[in-house]
Amino acid sequence: MAPKSNEKPVELTAETESKKADDGKTNSKKSKKNDNPDIIEDDNAMSEEDRELKERLETCVSTLINEKSEASVTTQIRLKALDVIVTELRSATSSMTSVPKPLKFLRPKYETLKEYYGTIGDTEESEVVFLRARLGDVLAVLAMTLGKHDERESLNFKLKGAKDYESLAKMGDDTTTATTDDNNLGSWGHEFIRSLAGEIGQEYNARVLAGADPDDDAAFADLLGMVDVIVPFNVEHNAEAEAIDLLIEVQRLKNVLKLDSIDEKNYKRVCLYLIKTADFMSDPDDYAEVLEAAYELFHKQSQYFDALRVALRMGNEEAIPDLMSQCSDPLMKKQMCFLLARHRINFEVEGDDDEEELNEIIGNEKLSEEFLKVAQDLDVTEAKTPEDIYKSHLAETGGFSRRREAGGAVVDSARANLASTYVNAFVNAGFGHDKLMTPDNEWLYKNKDHGMMAASASLGLIQLWNVEEGLAQIDKFLYSSEEYVKAGAALAVGILSSGVRNDADPTLALLDEHINGDSHIMKCAACTGLGIAYAGSAREDVMELLLPLVEQDNSGPNTMLEVSLAGLALGMIYVGKCDDAVGGTIVQRLMEASDEELDHSHAIFLCLGLGLLFLGRMEKAEAMLEALRTIEHKISKTAVIVLETCAYAGSGNVLQVQEMLHQCSEHIEEDAQHQMAAVVGISLITMGEEVGSEMALRSFEHLLHYCELPVKRAVPLALGVLNISNPDFSVIDQLSRLSHDPDTEISQNAILAMGLTSAGTNNSRVAGLLRQLSEFYSKEAGHVFCVRIAQAMLHMGKGLMTLSPFHSDKMLTCGPALGGVLTLIYSCFDLKSTLLDKSHYLIYYLTCAMNPRMLITVNEDLSWRPVTVRVGQAVETVGQAGKPKTITGFQTHTTPVLISSGERAELGTEEVLSVSSVLEGIVIVKDNPDYEAPETDEKK
Repeated sequence: MAPKSNEKPVELTAETESKKADDGKTNSKKSKKNDNPDIIEDDNAMSEEDRELKERLETCVSTLINEKSEASVTTQIRLKALDVIVTELRSATSSMTSVPKPLKFLRPKYETLKEYYGTIGDTEESEVVFLRARLGDVLAVLAMTLGKHDERESLNFKLKGAKDYESLAKMGDDTTTATTDDNNLGSWGHEFIRSLAGEIGQEYNARVLAGADPDDDAAFADLLGMVDVIVPFNVEHNAEAEAIDLLIEVQRLKNVLKLDSIDEKNYKRVCLYLIKTADFMSDPDDYAEVLEAAYELFHKQSQYFDALRVALRMGNEEAIPDLMSQCSDPLMKKQMCFLLARHRINFEVEGDDDEEELNEIIGNEKLSEEFLKVAQDLDVTEAKTPEDIYKSHLAETGGFSRRREAGGAVVDSARANLASTYVNAFVNAGFGHDKLMTPDNEWLYKNKDHGMMAASASLGLIQLWNVEEGLAQIDKFLYSSEEYVKAGAALAVGILSSGVRNDADPTLALLDEHINGDSHIMKCAACTGLGIAYAGSAREDVMELLLPLVEQDNSGPNTMLEVSLAGLALGMIYVGKCDDAVGGTIVQRLMEASDEELDHSHAIFLCLGLGLLFLGRMEKAEAMLEALRTIEHKISKTAVIVLETCAYAGSGNVLQVQEMLHQCSEHIEEDAQHQMAAVVGISLITMGEEVGSEMALRSFEHLLHYCELPVKRAVPLALGVLNISNPDFSVIDQLSRLSHDPDTEISQNAILAMGLTSAGTNNSRVAGLLRQLSEFYSKEAGHVFCVRIAQAMLHMGKGLMTLSPFHSDKMLTCGPALGGVLTLIYSCFDLKSTLLDKSHYLIYYLTCAMNPRMLITVNEDLSWRPVTVRVGQAVETVGQAGKPKTITGFQTHTTPVLISSGERAELGTEEVLSVSSVLEGIVIVKDNPDYEAPETDEKK
């Protein structure tokens, strides 16, 4: 381009030309220097020490390969030169930012050494074999950074070296075998071990793909020989996670049990890593193998409580009697029984000195007493009225109170009274007294039909866990002339003894006659009562009562309702037990049912009953799935999805989640119940696993944007399932937006989901949102009822209870609790014909999930012993070095204390030791024998 007028043209002179020439020279020097990768750095920039090291290594290499072909260079001299290189490499240290010096200086010689290695042929001379073995070690270290990644050069050199050492051992030459201990892999450092472990994993997979049998050790003998050296080395050097990863990679996890290096100091870290790794195992066999390894390690260390936790996680109830009989510590036994009680396991201790006391603990007989003591300690024993919860005086538009002041007659609506019955029951649950039902019977007759049933059943919830006193109060209603009051009383008997085992077994005795009676409503109440009372107990006598109800084939209008409720009750009683008799009967009934019966609004509960039977049992549901696919009715799709999602509940299985998302992708407006089940299923599969839960939340955003109405209606319910009793800010925000949705069902589901996410927390933000919603929807009876139920859940047990099925530091999922929550969720698929119609008593299934969220510390004789504890946000410590803090942002309290979702407690004093490794529920503490009280200076 021509220069502009104001720009000076450049003058070329001899001087500029010479400058250019000089620049060209220096540039060519630079480029030459860059072209040669062998030149590491300018000699002038090196320190004297480094230059000396570089020259020494170069001399050793030239001696080793005998560059000048001198006859005087014998194998012995070569070995000495190689020894210098080995010593320098092993003793070199490096920082995070620099490569070890010897490695840097030997880099240019890598190809030369490799060529020389190739020239050493097969020989019987032990010195030459030894030389080749040692050189193989050096090349393996150099290949770690220089070798081609796909060719696994580092491993290949190491394997060849191992063969040479083997042949040396066979030769038995003392001169060389004396130093073969240097073959020890660990002496080359952690980084080399880590790199080698990675290559072993790749090589193993390559051989399996090439057709080697993974179960045959012979095909992998060379690799496994190295694994047997690397794994103990890693465990001894606090790299337990890497050791386990390598064993999993080569499918030899059982070898972890043979390690002597796992002892009382590091077994906790190893087991914690194994348990957390299990979440990421997609194959059920691998999942079982990882947990089995953790179980065996705990068992080996006589940690029976932790072994029991793992056994329950695996669903291996056969291990319970063995653990109980092997455990010799009476305190540990009691603590194990507390865990079984919380997990709702129906186990009877036999042949033990403390048999009676242990069975009392498992039967939760003292639960009511402990709960009331905590309530007294926290000063919340006074009964609350529904008005205390509604706080209508705070309403901006004026609630009932202002209307009364206006002087008009007060009209009690049946729906509003029904809502108040539920609010009253849930808020005062377990406290034994309230202001509506216990003083007199007046409230009972302010309801009609199913309302009366709910009101008399609410007595069971108010007296929850207190079987003796509760029965005395309920008894009179069992002989009422009103059919509905009688049905409610029958249901109350079931609710009352939820999770509590009583020697007299009053529930079965009282409900037996009603199951076989003629009254439809009594049958429904008795089924539900039995389902709640015996959830998780797998009692055969109860099954024999309920099976005929499922099998009945009368063509009456109410038959299907009875069949569905009996099926649901059976699912709850045998939750996660995979019982063939129950499963076969339910599937048979679904196959034989007419289209009209399968169109019944409650038929989905029959599917849920079947799903609960296989809850968390993964591939064991396959046979039932095949049978369900043969049903020629639209319910077949729903039943398959319900069963599949229940079977993989809490597994985090990505393939199943993809399958459910695929189900949601179809755009259909009608008959889309299976899609709703799929959306809830996504939550069910990912719940309890943080990464999966976050991904599910993101997926729900997409479903709300792109899917049809049926899918959108299920999204708030799915959000509720993901965050049971855990009012996460962003989730509550999302539900609050959805609760104002123009679609009636989306908004009603969102309101109920808000109740579920905040259940038992007394969360003030949610309380404010629900009060606003009760005003916003004051003209909509259905919406107001949903708001009331949500408020009942929010203030459940005056904030002392939780609905969360997770316990034992989120490691275990309680089957009956999850079943109870799912019953509510599935009844929300069709609110108009369940909760907003006559089946509202299904809400009482939540009783199975209700548990105190308290931490009580007790003495050896189970009397209270207040101790200092720190309660804070739980921190993930798996695989971290040292002794990391398990909680953050803690506060120090004296027990009893309440523990919210996502929180963890630890002892705040060294004065006592806890028998349990997890501080939750009732924990036995004992004096610390090594504790020394701090000396206090006496005041002068």
